[in-house]
Amino acid sequence: MQGAGGTSGGIGHFFIGLIMMCGGFYMLLKAIKVTSTFGFGYSLYQFGGMNLTSGMIMIPFMFGVGLLFYNAKNILAWVLTFGSLTGLIFGVISSINFRFTHMSAFDLIVILVLSVGGLGLFLRSLKTIDKQYSNSN
Repeated sequence: MQGAGGTSGGIGHFFIGLIMMCGGFYMLLKAIKVTSTFGFGYSLYQFGGMNLTSGMIMIPFMFGVGLLFYNAKNILAWVLTFGSLTGLIFGVISSINFRFTHMSAFDLIVILVLSVGGLGLFLRSLKTIDKQYSNSN
């Protein structure tokens, strides 16, 4: 009988590792607090002494959308629309802050053991195991 991934590794190791990994990564992601400082007055980019805010990026976006509805073959309209959307997306992503919540050392050790131990068992189950039998009869 073939094991996990068509190898001779154990199916039990596969599922135990998968459950441990899922539990550990769930606890890790649950311990992260995500905040954002994004707003329409938020300064996204600086050029020299001038700040470019997220509200200012919406102006070329509006012109681009208007030009797209007027003439969809206009290259300038596509550049304005997708360029401003790209700038807005990068601005939102750059304004995100990740912080760990307060946890004890025991909580961190449990998270690390479950995550890394589960990953080790999971990868071990995908490895072919050579079975060597001794001929000592």
